[in-house]
Amino acid sequence: MTTPAKKTPSPMYEVHESPIHGKGVFARTRIPAGTRIIEYVGEIVDWDETCRRTAAKGGPINHTFFFTLNNGLLIDGGAGGNESRFINHSCDPNCEAMEEDDRVYIHALRDIEKGEELRYNYGLIYDERHTPAVKKAFACRCGAPNCTGVMLAPKKRSRAKKAAA
Repeated sequence: MTTPAKKTPSPMYEVHESPIHGKGVFARTRIPAGTRIIEYVGEIVDWDETCRRTAAKGGPINHTFFFTLNNGLLIDGGAGGNESRFINHSCDPNCEAMEEDDRVYIHALRDIEKGEELRYNYGLIYDERHTPAVKKAFACRCGAPNCTGVMLAPKKRSRAKKAAA
């Protein structure tokens, strides 16, 4: 009888409780700026499947591990995902998500010190009106001095509004 192999933690990061929200990913060692830290992985699904999965879990779509790709498909980090799904949002990020050939990698924006939580700006797109209820549902808890209070990307102003301004 063989014993299952133990999963060895990455030498760069570890997951534990976060002061921002739930679990977080923290540097186990200093990570230089520009380092590719981890790939955001999971099952690739379309929008209809994303909505079905969200409804089945009984939660709003904003509290999931879905990452939208430029091709319109999504990565469901909650299905076959890895530690990257626990990287929290921040209005003052030290990482960024970069898409390369329909894959997403998290890179260090600057030097990240040992023990520092990894975080990137989710910049979530929400096409509907940003009502107080929507802003509450997408509330940011990052605590950064420049915190916008929401994980949403700013709405793009229409040309008519820009011309009137």
